[in-house]
Amino acid sequence: MFIEVGYTALVVVLVLVALSTFRILREYERGVVFQLGRFWQVKGPGLIILIPVVQQMVRVDLRTIVLDVPPQDVITRDNVSVKVNAVLYFRVLDPQKAIIQVEDFLMATSQLAQTTLRAVLGKHELDELLAERERLNMDIQQVLDAQTDVWGIKVANVEIKHVDLNESMVRAIAKQAEAERERRAKVIHAEGELQASEKLTQAAEMLGRQPGAMQLRYMQTLSSIAGDKSSTIVFPLPIELLKGMADLSTKP
Repeated sequence: MFIEVGYTALVVVLVLVALSTFRILREYERGVVFQLGRFWQVKGPGLIILIPVVQQMVRVDLRTIVLDVPPQDVITRDNVSVKVNAVLYFRVLDPQKAIIQVEDFLMATSQLAQTTLRAVLGKHELDELLAERERLNMDIQQVLDAQTDVWGIKVANVEIKHVDLNESMVRAIAKQAEAERERRAKVIHAEGELQASEKLTQAAEMLGRQPGAMQLRYMQTLSSIAGDKSSTIVFPLPIELLKGMADLSTKP
């Protein structure tokens, strides 16, 4: 009986040793191996053989990680308070640095993204934050990529998802947009009046060169008014027109 128990214990020990000796890493995984507490090398993918007790391994995922940056309170350069959230895409390029240089690279990258988001957006005005997101995304990505390079991390992209404004600011922006539309309408109307006055001036100059042309124009206008089925027509007749007609009648 004692012999059977001894064999069973031996089998269990061998199984545990085998489990701690042989490791399998997937294609997107790497293993940072430490030997007696000191960094040895990065292994993987495939079958990895470790010396029990002497060697330990830490798995590192090399796939792109999508990190949601929670809403941050940002005060823009024109003193407007907004809440901004973003999404961060990054991946580990150097597993050795990601494990040795920083305690938890996921937490460190998340905290750094939050502070960088507030710092970069605080340098810009609200209009730039709403209209130039592509440029701001690029600025945030460059800052994060430079700071996480020492951790062996590559920040591929940063996207600002949502800018939350309070109701008073939304009303102020709506009033500003309405005032801008009214200003454009008034400018367009004034430009139309200017162009119309220029054309009327040119037409008056051309009609003034020939007195008969002015008379024909009056007759055409009278014909247009008569087509409206009006019972009474009040039509002004300038003295200059009568003088022109008199001059034409006295000519041989």
